[in-house]
Amino acid sequence: MFIIFIEKILNLNVASALKSAAFCLKQTKEATDLEDKMRSFDIYADSAANLTAEMIKENGIGVVSYTCSIDGVDMECYEEGVPFEETAKKYYDAMRAGSETKTTLVNAEKIIAAVTPSMQAGRDVLFVTISSNISGTYNQAVMAAKQLKELFPERKMLVADSFNAALGEGLCALYAAKLGDMGESLEACHQWIENNKLNLHGIFTVDSLKYLKRGGRISAVVAIAGTILNIKPVLRGDENGKLSVTCNERGRKKSIAKLIQLFKENVIDPENQIIAISHADCLDEANELADKLRELGAKDIVMNYYDICTGSHAGPGTLALFFLGKSRDKNSEKQPSASKFGWFKSKQKQDKK
Repeated sequence: MFIIFIEKILNLNVASALKSAAFCLKQTKEATDLEDKMRSFDIYADSAANLTAEMIKENGIGVVSYTCSIDGVDMECYEEGVPFEETAKKYYDAMRAGSETKTTLVNAEKIIAAVTPSMQAGRDVLFVTISSNISGTYNQAVMAAKQLKELFPERKMLVADSFNAALGEGLCALYAAKLGDMGESLEACHQWIENNKLNLHGIFTVDSLKYLKRGGRISAVVAIAGTILNIKPVLRGDENGKLSVTCNERGRKKSIAKLIQLFKENVIDPENQIIAISHADCLDEANELADKLRELGAKDIVMNYYDICTGSHAGPGTLALFFLGKSRDKNSEKQPSASKFGWFKSKQKQDKK
């Protein structure tokens, strides 16, 4: 059994609403006419959310970056104006070359510094984090919210635990931004994430076991045996936002085929939702996966290099898939519903028959 520290899966239920107009916020370091935006609050996420530059800009989401290091030299995992693919490729190339790599969580001080301009502008904040069962960033954000309340008694920051990582977390922040742009309140957007996150699946496979071994997630014996047998584990986030092994496949092709099988078994109405793919420098396989998903009805596919925070523990060659579907809680029959988003119409029609 392979145990890992990464992935967070969050289950988002594309449930409630999108309602009115434009987008708001500022990039982490900019504050631009927030009062002219329709959203009544600002949204931030830690950089593990893996959002593309387009998502960040178009939806007005602030990003607070993790710090990573290569052979003792620190750098930001996300930096505005710096193409993320360049940063990620540099990091994964360093991992392949045997460099010492590591990441540092986002602490309360960094969150406070990023969010303070919003509070000073009279804005409340929704802060979306990586799963609390993967990283300590959620607890740091809760701590930051308490300190910010003392500094700005009339303002509030609600913290949403995405129960996911990478673009699974990112989709939570994205959907909340769209809901806010349609007029939903801070509280409603926060509650939407809480209510729906277990319908957002995060599944992935790794190319090498040595990074799981290096991080202490599997034993040396298991790593050696698995490498000899060409074992490729397929992992997913569970109902507690923890990582669990779904199965172990013999070979890369079979592990990727398993991702597709799990997608087919769990997705609901793929043609009417955003499907996200993250890859740790294996673009060709990511594109092949996207083609397979299009054959299964997916139309809106977003792709990005895999988040460095969790990618540091999974390693180069990691391939991950995020989508909305059946609840990850096997004791729940809850389905994602999103009539206000205009999604899942075919499913709703079937349910009425």
